[in-house]
Amino acid sequence: MTKTNAGRFFEDYAVGDVITHAVPRTVGAGERALYHALYPARHAVCSSDQFAQSCGLPASPLDDLAAFHVIFGKTVPDVSLNAVANLGYGDGRWHRPVWPGDTLRSESQVIGVKQNSNGKTGVVWVRTRGLNQRDELVMDYVRWVMVRKGDLDAPAPETVVPALAPVVDPATLVIPQGLDFRGYDFALAGEPHRWGDYQVGEVIDHVDGVTIEEAEHMLATRLWQNTAKVHFDATNRADGKRLIYGGHVMSLARALSFNGLANAQMIVGLNGGAHANPCFAGDTLRAWSEVLDHAETDAPGVGAIRLRLVATKGAAGVLRGEDGKYHPDVLLDLDYWALMPT
Repeated sequence: MTKTNAGRFFEDYAVGDVITHAVPRTVGAGERALYHALYPARHAVCSSDQFAQSCGLPASPLDDLAAFHVIFGKTVPDVSLNAVANLGYGDGRWHRPVWPGDTLRSESQVIGVKQNSNGKTGVVWVRTRGLNQRDELVMDYVRWVMVRKGDLDAPAPETVVPALAPVVDPATLVIPQGLDFRGYDFALAGEPHRWGDYQVGEVIDHVDGVTIEEAEHMLATRLWQNTAKVHFDATNRADGKRLIYGGHVMSLARALSFNGLANAQMIVGLNGGAHANPCFAGDTLRAWSEVLDHAETDAPGVGAIRLRLVATKGAAGVLRGEDGKYHPDVLLDLDYWALMPT
């Protein structure tokens, strides 16, 4: 008998299974420093205790995507160690901020399975919950991933595809306790643009670009303990390339979006997301956003804005080709709700 973990294959998942992921991890101020070293992250609420306190919070929380990466990383050995690709995200909510000193752990429930027609792979849907040391829900989301079969002769399971709402109902978004943007300092935040200044359909070119480096990608992948073989082992792909971790692309694009969306301070909902095309070291990533919707909240001075964030190697505003498929330059298509001063 072997004591090592080869990871789960498609035939190892059954709808209803609940997986407790190892290992809990305590995050500190160093997590923020490393996150800001890896990405040009500058959103003020997650950068300054003083600014966060002026907005009604006790201190500056960890960046929302950094918290997501910790929670996501816990799931990889059990969900996507043998993945071909992480296909998408949806129905996600951030339920409370993560503070330095919090300990995060994850658990997932299998909510869908579908074997692909080639008989060699299948798609698995899981709902993941991230919890803190008080067993409070920090965030939850659904993701679906294509996983290899270990036994090609294993029978195909009954297909179950979960029905997911295309958009998180803004009435269900959780606003951090005490958040108040009535005294918001636009000069310190970096831009004057308010919630009402953004029009549905508006496209914002975030202008700047970042060339992807192997070293930074590997640091990020190790930091959040994403052990998927495609990110580490160059022999795992026929082209001999290591696939850039999707969370790395996500955080780079979010950080680049500061230029034009500096006041989209906190992410609170994940409507959908897709890693449209593979990203490799040497690619130069740029970002653009489209305003999709607005919603009011009960928090003083706080509005919710729905944004599409696109990471691309090409031009702003280009998403799909004439065939309806993602343009080959598009790397990430992320649909989310953020909080912004009104």
